[in-house]
Amino acid sequence: MNLVALQNVLDNTAFAVLFLTMLIYWVGVAFPKIPYLQALGTAGMAIANLCIAVLLGARWLEAGYFPLSNLYESLFFLAWGVSAIHLVAEQMSRSRLVGVFSAPLAMGIAAFSALTLPGEMQQSAPLVPALKSNWLMMHVSVMMLSYATLMVGSVLAIAFLIITRAQNIELRGSSIGTGGYRLKRQSSDVDSLSDEITPNAIPDPTTSASSGNTAVLTAISPTTAVSDVAALPSLSPQRLNLAETLDNISYRIIGLGFPLLTIGIIAGAVWANEAWGSYWSWDPKETWALITWLVFAAYLHARITRGWQGRRPAILASVGFVVVWVCYLGVNLLGKGLHSYGWFF
Repeated sequence: MNLVALQNVLDNTAFAVLFLTMLIYWVGVAFPKIPYLQALGTAGMAIANLCIAVLLGARWLEAGYFPLSNLYESLFFLAWGVSAIHLVAEQMSRSRLVGVFSAPLAMGIAAFSALTLPGEMQQSAPLVPALKSNWLMMHVSVMMLSYATLMVGSVLAIAFLIITRAQNIELRGSSIGTGGYRLKRQSSDVDSLSDEITPNAIPDPTTSASSGNTAVLTAISPTTAVSDVAALPSLSPQRLNLAETLDNISYRIIGLGFPLLTIGIIAGAVWANEAWGSYWSWDPKETWALITWLVFAAYLHARITRGWQGRRPAILASVGFVVVWVCYLGVNLLGKGLHSYGWFF
């Protein structure tokens, strides 16, 4: 089997494995008592990651340069990065819900690469002069890894918003499974809510009289009467613990992706000066890379110095998810700027 045939087998295999893995994670959430589903999902992501790595290695051998020169290669490198970061995030959180959101992301990227792009865009081609540099590997690979990492972190922030069902949960403490929380629910009919009450929270007496329709929950002592707790509206303890875990893992993953993005932008500036004689030219790609950096810098600043946790940083990270896609793919649809070669135009 030659390298071209091997690539065709590997890209379709990666897509098929990711699709099955996505279904495994979804079934695992719908039927949590079925054994071994999470282990099967983890194995599926690992197999897909290996298939994509072999695919990229085969293209490297065939073309003689690092496979990041066109849309097909960069998308599969992005899918490889997402699957790799997924494995890290799942190990950190030990929650199958990570795969519910990251597996569709990786599968969608692989499907777009293998099934949507025309054949001529999937073929290796000679590098344009500006790409004939060692900076191709150093700059582009770090940028793609930062995109993958920030996407996974942002997807987990979106998962946090879904799990909390638009309720404003302000978490206190930064370690998984520890720390307290406050639940603020905007509702005019508290009695109509059917959520379970967490057994370790009661209304804050200093705020319950003046907060109107906002319910504020704070940690209680073990001596609090169960009958007093049972009358309060809240998310279930399982959802609160899961929300806190997702919030923490999202923060950690974005905290990993931001330095990668910073290093990638600096490396790109050095490469630009070498290739075009200017460190920064306000090319659309450069501008959106700066916007992406500012969005996630604001996210980390809010969490580290302002103490934000819960809903507000999750919304900011969700905005960052869109911004990353605009930076990575959207600006290239314009067909303008120094970064347009090898894509759509």
